Amino acid sequence: MPAVAFDSLPTDARVWVFAADTALNAGAEAALLREVDEFLAQWNAHGHPLTCARAWRDGRFLAIGVDQSTAGASGCSIDGLFRVLQQLQPALGASLLPGPRVYWRGTDGVVASAPRPEFARLASNGTVSAATPVFDTSLTTAADWRERFERPAGESWHGALLGATARTHQ
Repeated sequence: MPAVAFDSLPTDARVWVFAADTALNAGAEAALLREVDEFLAQWNAHGHPLTCARAWRDGRFLAIGVDQSTAGASGCSIDGLFRVLQQLQPALGASLLPGPRVYWRGTDGVVASAPRPEFARLASNGTVSAATPVFDTSLTTAADWRERFERPAGESWHGALLGATARTHQ
């Protein structure tokens, strides 16, 4: 079985991060993880099994990682992963491939999301600031997932969405 614990992946493992546009209920979360685990157990590229893993975080974020030192994910194998996730979306009641959204942790600790223009509007009215924890779904390595996935907006590319006024609100 090529699926391993996510923490055992090397720091340079290739990672894809998927984010649910709304929080999943317990049933949807279980269904998602069951289907993903089944897919990863047989995931291969050009007939070579992939050493891969998944991590689930905050009821919203799915990270899929591949240790490319033995076999790397190919375009076709990556397409297969995206197809599986896309097919699951209707049953989950959420999009895992929602496009240019921003994810942040509100003052209540709950993860929220909105399209980038809405996040910029929230920054302009002071709802979010440079200190607001944001999630970087664009990262591509296991090291980045472990070290930089959640950090203050002012320390991330999200800072560009804050505008001059919000960048000074701490």
